[in-house]
Amino acid sequence: MALLTVNNLTKRYDDKLAVDHIHFQFDPGKCIALIGPNGAGKTTTLRMLSGLIKPTSGDVSFAGTMQSDDIRKYIGYLPQYPIFHTWMTGKEFLVYVGRLARLSKTDAAERAETLLRQVGLKDAGTRRIGKYSGGMRQRLGIAQAIIHRPKLLMLDEPVSSLDPIGRRDVLTLMETLKQDMTILFSTHILSDADEISDELLLLHSGKIIESGSMNELRQKYQTSEIELEFQNDASSFQKELNNLPSVETCYVKKNKVYVRAEDILQARKAILMLAASEDWPLTSYSIKRTSLEDMFMKAVNS
Repeated sequence: MALLTVNNLTKRYDDKLAVDHIHFQFDPGKCIALIGPNGAGKTTTLRMLSGLIKPTSGDVSFAGTMQSDDIRKYIGYLPQYPIFHTWMTGKEFLVYVGRLARLSKTDAAERAETLLRQVGLKDAGTRRIGKYSGGMRQRLGIAQAIIHRPKLLMLDEPVSSLDPIGRRDVLTLMETLKQDMTILFSTHILSDADEISDELLLLHSGKIIESGSMNELRQKYQTSEIELEFQNDASSFQKELNNLPSVETCYVKKNKVYVRAEDILQARKAILMLAASEDWPLTSYSIKRTSLEDMFMKAVNS
């Protein structure tokens, strides 16, 4: 049974349609990436799902609830730019949020200790938040979002403003958390979505233009391409490669030749046999994997 179902969700601001009649659903236990360029409608969608803003039309339903139920208790949410009481310590802030979530004082304190360990802030729990780095604040923000044990954790651009170390810390934490809860996060950094997500929702100009698992989308948009790198100018080898029956086309960039073929296995065999027989000065050989960026651009242009 689907954990969350979205039907005909729409948000209009005056004459601008920010989110355009989108439909999707996902099962529990998944990590779903909502990807798209800036201005695609990602933040607006998450704010509607979290109950922070009302949709112009459409509805959101959560498994096991009635349409009129308040689903916010099942959801943890971290905005793109979270605000903290910087004069509080990390533990004080989590206890404060826990009390707002109607945990008892004892439960809130115990949960705060547990989460500080879980997000790697155990030793920083007694420090004031004002002295935290960006990555530490983001991990604290995730801790506050899950203090009430939600079924769904929603994160809006969780690593876009972080340095490489902070980004790695947060992605590692998300990788761990997805073992215990469903995660929906928005991002325009496609490599992050490729790294940790199980399913994708591709949003463009307020519309869902594609959705599915990583494997499904790769199979749909797969481009079979072999990359050959040479010690010197590769253009002299292009003609011979084009003459191979298994090769559809190839193109050159500096000292690399990129070969496209419908049957990648047959092309690989023919190319390696040719390269060995003529003793080509190859420095590397690889089969390119279709990137998430490639898939997104194909979906947008289809």
